[in-house]
This record gives sequence, structure tokens and C-alpha cells, in this order.
Amino acid sequence: MSELVLTVTCPSRRGIVAAISNFLAEHGCNITDSSQFDDMANGMFFMRVSFRSEKGADAEGLRAVFDAVAEPLQMDWAIHDPTVKMRVLLMVSNFGHCLNDLLYRWQIGALPIEIVGVVSNHLTYQKVVVNHDLPFFHVKVTPQNKPQAEARLLEIVDETGADLVVLARYMQVLSDALCQKMSGRIINIHHSFLPSFKGANPYKQAFERGVKLIGATAHYVTADLDEGPIIEQDTARVTHAQSSADYVTLGRDVEAQVLARAIHAHIHHRVFQNGNKTVVFPASPGGYASERMG
Repeated sequence: MSELVLTVTCPSRRGIVAAISNFLAEHGCNITDSSQFDDMANGMFFMRVSFRSEKGADAEGLRAVFDAVAEPLQMDWAIHDPTVKMRVLLMVSNFGHCLNDLLYRWQIGALPIEIVGVVSNHLTYQKVVVNHDLPFFHVKVTPQNKPQAEARLLEIVDETGADLVVLARYMQVLSDALCQKMSGRIINIHHSFLPSFKGANPYKQAFERGVKLIGATAHYVTADLDEGPIIEQDTARVTHAQSSADYVTLGRDVEAQVLARAIHAHIHHRVFQNGNKTVVFPASPGGYASERMG
């Protein structure tokens, strides 16, 4: 039996769940997991359904007939085959903690993706990438060649067939045009503090202010720097007895974990954009183990 995933976003109204359930039952499908959220503030409905086809129906066949259900309800929908791994392009500059963490999770099967390459504006991690038998693309970025560099990046996205771009501490600001062109397909990670510290040495600034919580935020990239819809966040507690170097070490650990969880949610179609926010459905109990198998 093949397992598939249906994702739906549409205006809220009565009968959506019944329409989906009846459709799946009529086509010999058994629901194994279902999550839904009705946002009463903006009148939008979100749903993710995992199901098994007990009569051999495949994704293509179901896609061909589901529109009869979706069109009257104004659904934005997709039927996904979890056995088809998402193609992911990683980007990094000179901080490698997130890159190394993702490569390890990918290598042991904890993150079921197909890494199609790594792009960097430096050569720092070329050997690491090549040793993983992955393509390495060096795209140097300067104030003078930024348009050409972004054009090359888009070429790489097309050449590799990347479904998702992950900024694993890639320290270049992407243009508005690029962010709009790839809306919902770029995930970024950055540190987060209260109060907020920007500019050089944010961990040093946090240390000097006696911050007690340091954290990280993973979000979709938009034209507003570090202000895209948030997917995942976490924090770590620090004390007066720790040094600024401790802050950096703990912060990097949190960044790596948060980014990995955000990617995990995205590739399993658990994230729905909802204006400036996201709806993120958690995996069901035991779901992470099955999802790791892709």
C-alpha cells in the first residue's frame, strides 16, 4: 500500500473535512493521520492528511480526479508522494556548524532529503562538501557583481532542480527580486535575543548586557531581512558564570537544531504559509521515526 499526503488551504466553510474524507473513502483510501486548523481571524482553513491507498491508487491518478472536489471549495491543494525526496540546495559562508549538522543528519538518514549541491561565496568548506561526494559551487559575491552572482545562483537552482534552498549561515542579503521569485522556497536561520542585537558580534553584545536566554529562529526568506514567516524557534538558558565564548557555542547548537527541525517540517509538508505567519502541524506520536524513512 502506498502512503500519500494531501495538503489543503482554502477559505473556511462548512463541509471541507467531509468532502475530503468522502473522496478518500470513495477511492479506497484509509486516513492514517490528519491535522487541521481553522483560522477564524482571517477565515482560512488548513489541513494535512496522510492516507494509504488500499486499492493501488497512485498520486497521479488521484490528482487527476481531486479537482472536482477542490474547485467548488476554492482549494489550493497538492498530493505528495513521501517516497520522492525533496531536492535541497544548501548555501553557506564561513560558519559551518549548520552545514556540518545537516550533512550528518542527511548521511545517517535522519533528514530524508536529496542534497543537490552546496553554494558558497567562500572556499572554506569546499573540501568538506567534495568529501561528501556533493557538487560544490563557488559563487563569489561583491558589491559590484551581486546581480551576476544572483543570476548564477538561479542558474544553479534550475540546473540542479532544487525544490528548496537552505541558507545554512549564508551571510549575504538576497535581493527583493530573488526573494519574490522563490517565495516559500528559501529557509534561513539566525540568532534571536531579547533584547535584540544586530550588527557585528551579537553574542558579545548579549554577553555584555547579561542576557539570560539566547535562541535561534528559522523562517522563510522575504524581502524584509530576517522578518519572514517563522517556522521554528528555540532557546537556551545562560548564566552570569558563562563567557561570551560559551554564548557562541550554545547559540550555534541551538541554530543547528532549529534549522534541522524547520527543514524536517517543510519537507514533510507540515508548514503552511498564513500571511505573515505559518501554520505548522506537528508529527503524530511516532511520526518522526516513520518520516525519517522518507
